[in-house]
Amino acid sequence: MPPVVTALRRFPNPRLTGIGAGLFASLTMFVLACLDRLLFDSSELVYGLLFLPVSALTALWVRPADLVTAPISVPIAFAVGVYPISGGSSGFGGQTMALVTALAVHAGWLYGGTLIAGLIASVRKVRHMRARRRYLALQGRTGEGAAAGKARRPVARGPQKVAGAAARAGGPTERPRADGPAERPRASR
Repeated sequence: MPPVVTALRRFPNPRLTGIGAGLFASLTMFVLACLDRLLFDSSELVYGLLFLPVSALTALWVRPADLVTAPISVPIAFAVGVYPISGGSSGFGGQTMALVTALAVHAGWLYGGTLIAGLIASVRKVRHMRARRRYLALQGRTGEGAAAGKARRPVARGPQKVAGAAARAGGPTERPRADGPAERPRASR
């Protein structure tokens, strides 16, 4: 194998749930934003460049059942992480204005990371669907054939079940009339 493939196989390969992937992305972006504020004086370029690999890792590490959550959780993580580097004056209004302004100014990074997460999730979903189709074909059935096979099974009907159960019990096998309820036998006195 090429050394690049060998090196990539050494990386961790967790399978996060949708909520886990969102928490991973949000916490990672918040920590990276705090480090960016301390080391690089809130550099937007550094934050944006760090956001792209976090987006890719989020889309790679989410489990196949939750692939749709990757492009949704990445923008939320961006917004959580941009808070420490947004600046702003004291007070709720000043902080909110700084956060909204930072989100508007960094929209290119936000769209880029979301696009990366969406593309990776889409490719993974297509590969997962192809692998499932191949697995079903190897089992001797396709998705359509399996569904059609289930529909062809005979369905037991209610009156037939009742009549069959009464015959096994040794009781009468009368069916109720279609025009009204069956008459009850009168009790002998």
